[in-house]
Amino acid sequence: TLQRSVDLQHAGDLSDRIFVVDQIGVIRVFQNDASVNSTKIFLDLNDRVYYGGEAGLLGLAFHPDYENNGYFYVNYIADNPLRTVISRFTVSSSNPDYADKNSEFIILEFNQPFENHNGGQITFGNDGFLYIATGDGGSGGDPQNNAQNISVLLGKILRIDVDNIQPPLNYGIPSTNPFIDSLGTIRKEIYAYGLRNPWRFSIDPITNKIWCGDVGQGDWEEIDLIVSGKNYGWRCYEGNHTYDMTNCNGIYESPIWVYSHSVGFAITGGYVYRGPNIPELYGKYIYGDYGSPVLSLEYDGINPATNTFLANLPGTIPSFGIDQNQELY
Repeated sequence: TLQRSVDLQHAGDLSDRIFVVDQIGVIRVFQNDASVNSTKIFLDLNDRVYYGGEAGLLGLAFHPDYENNGYFYVNYIADNPLRTVISRFTVSSSNPDYADKNSEFIILEFNQPFENHNGGQITFGNDGFLYIATGDGGSGGDPQNNAQNISVLLGKILRIDVDNIQPPLNYGIPSTNPFIDSLGTIRKEIYAYGLRNPWRFSIDPITNKIWCGDVGQGDWEEIDLIVSGKNYGWRCYEGNHTYDMTNCNGIYESPIWVYSHSVGFAITGGYVYRGPNIPELYGKYIYGDYGSPVLSLEYDGINPATNTFLANLPGTIPSFGIDQNQELY
């Protein structure tokens, strides 16, 4: 039984399976077939995941060479102290529907000051690097101003190299990261910053553009195109509107789309549709809101974005996913 599903992925191994992440700490797997009526537990991390509110098991990414090395990566919240954990696990050599929970290799950990705004999406880019979305640390209004602080990992999109470890780290830092030559306490893992709670980002396999839905505070939700080194404004700005301008003197990247809370109250980032089944949506960014609407955004980087309402779904929309044929869920 699927419970609090927050992510859906495929393994990239042409097995045509779907993996669903339950926030409670479980990853379930099943064949991509409408006749399937049960799932298998691929990985159960209940013994180490802190679950509640916005905390839990939040993200899953399969290594680009998963078919050969069996590596996949998860993003979860642990406690004592409250922290984000990015870990690698390995699939069983004898059962492709089962992963070894004792194979955990912790890649990166960082503390969380509050339980909410954890981001959680992780995905591999076409460059082979692992991208990680982190929230601003939580509470409300980013009281520690983490999103604007490039000496902490909170409120960011991070990019790391999991294939080339640079001790004492358990990962490497790509030589093209924007802060690679920085001195002092600046975190070189940072790819972009100034985000509040990036709840779902995706990388378009055709254009390589990074699309991100960033959850707003009390009034505005936003969609950003993430570019290396850019500052997306939070907490100085919520969407295109000023929020807290204390010590705000930087250059900020504007969202490509914002909407007010008359439309929805918490954006759920989606994917640029590249599937075969709905040609009229091809190339459009499909996203939603936790409040239930599904929408499409068309943006060519030159002309103003065009937003279209598609449907209201029953219940809430916590996430989107795609299968090996790029069909959208």
